[in-house]
Amino acid sequence: FSRSVCVCVSVPLKGISVEVRVQGFVADVSSTLRYENCESSPLEAVFVFPMEEGSSLYHFHAQIGGERIEGEIREKQQYDDALSSGQQAFLLEESEESGDVFRLSVGSLPPGQEASVCLSYVSELAVEVDGALRYCLPAVLNPRYTPAESLTAPGGCITVPAGPVPYSLSLSAQLSSPAGISAVKSNCALSELEYLREDQTQAKVSLAPGHLFNQDVELLIYYSRPHQASVTVEAGLESAALGSLMGDSVVMVSLYPEFPAAVDTPQSSCGEFVFLVDRSGSMDCPMSNEGSGPMRIESARNTLLLLLKSLPLGCFFNIYGFGSNFESFFPESVEYTQETMDSALEKVKGMQADLGGTEILQPLKDIYSKACKPGHPRQLFVFTDGEVGNTKQVISEVQKHAGSHRCFTFGIGEGASTALIKGMARAGSGHPDFITGKDRLQPKVMQSLRFALQPAVNNLLLNWDVPAGLEVVPVSETPRVLFRGHRLILYAQLRGKCDGSLVGRATLQYSLGETPQKIEISFKLQPEQSTGLTTHRLAARTLIRTLEDGESMEECSWGEEEETAEEKEKKKRVKERVVQISTESGVISSHTAFIAVNKNSSQAVQGPLIQRNI
Repeated sequence: FSRSVCVCVSVPLKGISVEVRVQGFVADVSSTLRYENCESSPLEAVFVFPMEEGSSLYHFHAQIGGERIEGEIREKQQYDDALSSGQQAFLLEESEESGDVFRLSVGSLPPGQEASVCLSYVSELAVEVDGALRYCLPAVLNPRYTPAESLTAPGGCITVPAGPVPYSLSLSAQLSSPAGISAVKSNCALSELEYLREDQTQAKVSLAPGHLFNQDVELLIYYSRPHQASVTVEAGLESAALGSLMGDSVVMVSLYPEFPAAVDTPQSSCGEFVFLVDRSGSMDCPMSNEGSGPMRIESARNTLLLLLKSLPLGCFFNIYGFGSNFESFFPESVEYTQETMDSALEKVKGMQADLGGTEILQPLKDIYSKACKPGHPRQLFVFTDGEVGNTKQVISEVQKHAGSHRCFTFGIGEGASTALIKGMARAGSGHPDFITGKDRLQPKVMQSLRFALQPAVNNLLLNWDVPAGLEVVPVSETPRVLFRGHRLILYAQLRGKCDGSLVGRATLQYSLGETPQKIEISFKLQPEQSTGLTTHRLAARTLIRTLEDGESMEECSWGEEEETAEEKEKKKRVKERVVQISTESGVISSHTAFIAVNKNSSQAVQGPLIQRNI
């Protein structure tokens, strides 16, 4: 039984349908992909696609020949074992290098056979500057450039060119929020928003018929009261063991910090602002995958020009450009004066996408090797289309220097890696943003600058107050940074039992400058029963990501040095813990995969297996 790889001529993927259910600020998404083998040989169809970083992929099943085959979290090797024995098998796995890339393999599809696969995931929706919640269905996985000296390869990332695709897309969205739904906007044509209740707390909308899947599908959902704090207490799974994450109740707290005007108004006039701009060849592509709009490098230039003109007098700054190599405007950061600003503005206007590949690691190391200026906190702003293959190495480098700077990131154009953009900002206690068009460029840029100029928030401490008989086990790490008006989501496990009519309280304490502050919210302990374990799955993904981030950080710090026995044992324990959480919660991780094997097929598929990359 052999497998060969061919360039795709007849694409076996025929259609994609997506159902989105938005509850508050969480989206539960189910995608169904329909395949048909119109060739004379059995096929393995490989579909590689991007997904929003942080998504919790929790369900997978296949339908073939009238039979439903449920996917289970297993070791990846079992997929190859099934194929080699001629069984029909399906594999859904996360890239080992980047958490926003997934690979779906439909194996041993006989000639003339149809099959469909369904995958489901939940994700937190990002909050835009104007208060909108943003859901994005990416259209194309951009190529990921991996430097030759990287420790790891990009995990088999396959890419497809932008433009028309030979399969259809349909998308419908059901929206629900007690805050009231005021509007839904999109970059694509939509049906008219239909309210399902008079109080406008439920509505539905869908893509207009005939949608060409040649650009990202973006939904912007506006609530009447977008910045309302909320708490969800979700009951555990009855079949799961008490004391486990899935067996206990889980609480999700959503806060919007607002700083008192008395301590918030005088923003810092000092700081060292370092701008790192992607000038690789891919930045000379249009912002939109359909080929319209300005080039990415033009958008990066406009973003940088706006920031440069808005810096406070008395600060320091420098600008780096990177590709296969890198260069800086000044040998080290210079004071921001009229003269240095004018000089920088002229150089920025002449910046082109002419530096080759996307090698961001070396300029990062150069920036971090330079001493910080006393009294001027370092703020790093990164502009990139995110097309790198060594994502985890880059994030680990930012993490290593988290104590000496904050990192703000801008993903330029459609298809920017959410794993890179969000991961760098999270590691550097900054804020990520995505620039996909001209319409929201200025408010996003100015928001990030306001965050960077905001007085430092220190001494963060999260306290839980619950009745006797309950124990709170934090799932989320205590945040290292707070930004005014920016949503903060925290998860915790509630162990034990108590009267559901009682009330718990979460208090976030911090210092703004020399002034102590606190945010407090109370909540009923009676858990919701019909939430579909959405909160548990998001909490499981949060815990898995925390463990994986620490694991990749240590792997990169070891470099090419041989691991000690102690390091190997620690790495083994972390992996076992990740696999345990993944298996118990049914949420995929970098160490596990969903595998579905058709064990009821009585006859093995005959002939050489041809692989089609979609």
